[in-house]
Amino acid sequence: MSQPTVLCVILNYRTPELTLKAAAAALTAMEGIPGEVVIVDNDSGDGSFAQMSQAATSRGWTAGNRLRVISAGRNGGFGAGMNFGMRAGLSSGGTPAFYYLLNSDAFPEPGAIRHLRDFLIAHPTAGLAGSHVEGEDAKPHCTAFRFPSIAGEFETAARTGLISRALKHAVVPLPQPKGETQVDWTAGASLMLRAQMIEQIGGFDETFFLYFEETDLCLRAAREGWSCWYLPQSRVTHLGSASTGMKRWTRTPGYWFESRRHYFTKNHGHAYAAVATLARAAGQAIWLLRRFLERKPQTDPEHFLRDLFTYSFGKPATPAPARAVSAPLAEDRK
Repeated sequence: MSQPTVLCVILNYRTPELTLKAAAAALTAMEGIPGEVVIVDNDSGDGSFAQMSQAATSRGWTAGNRLRVISAGRNGGFGAGMNFGMRAGLSSGGTPAFYYLLNSDAFPEPGAIRHLRDFLIAHPTAGLAGSHVEGEDAKPHCTAFRFPSIAGEFETAARTGLISRALKHAVVPLPQPKGETQVDWTAGASLMLRAQMIEQIGGFDETFFLYFEETDLCLRAAREGWSCWYLPQSRVTHLGSASTGMKRWTRTPGYWFESRRHYFTKNHGHAYAAVATLARAAGQAIWLLRRFLERKPQTDPEHFLRDLFTYSFGKPATPAPARAVSAPLAEDRK
């Protein structure tokens, strides 16, 4: 009996050297697993596509259809790029049993991909499985979460122990799990999806440019009865924010606020979204008072509260049309 196939999708945006490093790690982790790796260049416009294509050929990665480099032709964000890669399918024209999504600055250890795939094989109602992710310093990154909520928005902004203890069941980041744990959602840095689930619920909502797209996908999956799991035995090293520059933000970009607004309005309605924003603002006010009284340093991006209200109550982004993922693109098999 043949083993279920895996299509590993790596999204590049102006990080060709990191992407090639991630691809090398993925190819090693894919040894013994039927499937392929596809690198999607998200319209980098900096020569990334040519550089990665040449490197893949010179390193022998393209032999036997082990790896392809394709161009999305536009930068529609993380979800759109990953959808493009999933629609590309296998080079044979078939659809894999599983999609493995990997950030361009994430490097799976040998066995990481197999652990995710084997878990999903053994648990038919599990639709998604994510890895234990840590930095180069071996410090764990938080990748296990509860779904955002009004209470969670208030707790996140307040950053006050008494409030966090009172709302402990709404705190979005979960304590670091020690074993296999069912979670609401997990980060997309190293995430395996069951193709059957994607065929049922669709791929990423491309209205999200960056952020909240995997949260939305996991919520849609949960509403259709698919569970999401965190697997600590699948281990990945992640640099973090190489493409987005999040660690260097001095002001939160508009697309973060737009994604947040779209998540709440789409999944809970306009009234809920408005109350969630007011809860966030109330929590922020508590934090600002604490900062003043305790003379704590400013750590938030500039004008966060003003930007929160501007994007939350201004004109919303236009939702992207739903796009099927199950049909591979013929031109990507040539």
